[in-house]
Amino acid sequence: MAGPGGLAAFRAAQRGMSGAMNFPPGLLFRQLFEKVSYTYTYLLADAETREAIVIDPVRETADRDVRLIQDLGLKLLYAANTHVHADHVTGTGQMKKRIAGCRSVIAESSGAAADLHVRDGDTVTFGRFGLEVRATPGHTNGCVTYVLNDRSIAFTGDALLIRGCGRTDFQQGSSESLYRSVHSQIFTLPDQCLLYPAHDYTGQTVTTVGEEKRFNPRLSKLLPEFIEIMNNLNLPYPKQIDQALPANMVCGLQDIPTEWRS
Repeated sequence: MAGPGGLAAFRAAQRGMSGAMNFPPGLLFRQLFEKVSYTYTYLLADAETREAIVIDPVRETADRDVRLIQDLGLKLLYAANTHVHADHVTGTGQMKKRIAGCRSVIAESSGAAADLHVRDGDTVTFGRFGLEVRATPGHTNGCVTYVLNDRSIAFTGDALLIRGCGRTDFQQGSSESLYRSVHSQIFTLPDQCLLYPAHDYTGQTVTTVGEEKRFNPRLSKLLPEFIEIMNNLNLPYPKQIDQALPANMVCGLQDIPTEWRS
């Protein structure tokens, strides 16, 4: 049986989750999964205006996502990435091709091509809702977290995973930068704020700020210990990196749009 401290933490997490799971009125939300790279794709829309945004789409599941958007009668304004991924090819380019008016979005600091480059503090708007852009470099130097305007939900990409975080041993990675990013840009959100990562490898789907501040086995530590942990992960080389990185610099497309040519 859990001790008093563990029971209190469990009850606090329950309270936070039950309150936060009541999404803002009028927000349509879908969490989708790609089973090869364990990637989550998120679809958000204003139920009244039907304007929508998709976050971290994957090329192999672009057909599924487009069908869902069409089934729901949505107007996809943006296909956004949280960073230049190394473990899969993004589906933003395919969505641009198949949905008229869709614009790709990525951080300016990523160096990747897109229709819209965002910076820390920008807002990407769909209908009555907006996603605040928070720079969270460390996994890569172009990572961002998208935070819903009422701060009830955040999409953390690879910066913060459920009880983990993105690796920092390649692709401009920096353990110190990642630690400072998470603590200053994500852990400063309300404890009940729901956090949706770009990946999960254990079957979990969502966490909260309060949970990760307490229970994340890496980021709950002090900075020196965190750096030591990250330096000793000894992770394998990503299987798709040689294909994914160059493709994701141009929205996963082989034929670069004319407007992006220098």
